[in-house]
Amino acid sequence: MQLLQVQLEVGADPAEVGRARRWVRTRLAGSGIQADEPLAETLLLLVSELVTNAVVHTGHPAVLRMVLHGGEEQSPGTVRVEVSDTSARPPAPRHADGDETNGRGLELVDGLADRWGWRPEGAGKAIWCEIDRCAAAAGGVGVSGFDGVGGYDNVAFEAV
Repeated sequence: MQLLQVQLEVGADPAEVGRARRWVRTRLAGSGIQADEPLAETLLLLVSELVTNAVVHTGHPAVLRMVLHGGEEQSPGTVRVEVSDTSARPPAPRHADGDETNGRGLELVDGLADRWGWRPEGAGKAIWCEIDRCAAAAGGVGVSGFDGVGGYDNVAFEAV
């Protein structure tokens, strides 16, 4: 099954988070994930958190990537979202108490994604998360083409 990797450069302005969400919506529609599906809403929230963290905590541009199944029909598998930034500092999950307005981002990612993590990338890092598209319907299905180490076979690329 062919996978599609799409990429968007995100500026250092926090207003870019909204542009990233709009971009994700259009890419999801092309993969058979409709805007009103819970999966789409979850992915948009994850993208918002990861892009916001990258832009706010580094003050530099970031790169948003999504890896998903191509084609118009709904297909099983995993959707992967990655955001790379220029900071080599590892993500630091924390627990926000009571009325604190910050500090819930990675907790949210941990609660919504099936898996998440980070890895060094160039002089910075990439933080990624994955959602299994058909886990609820089929009890969990692995990714066709994902080699388990971060590589994909049969991948098409689009860079914006």
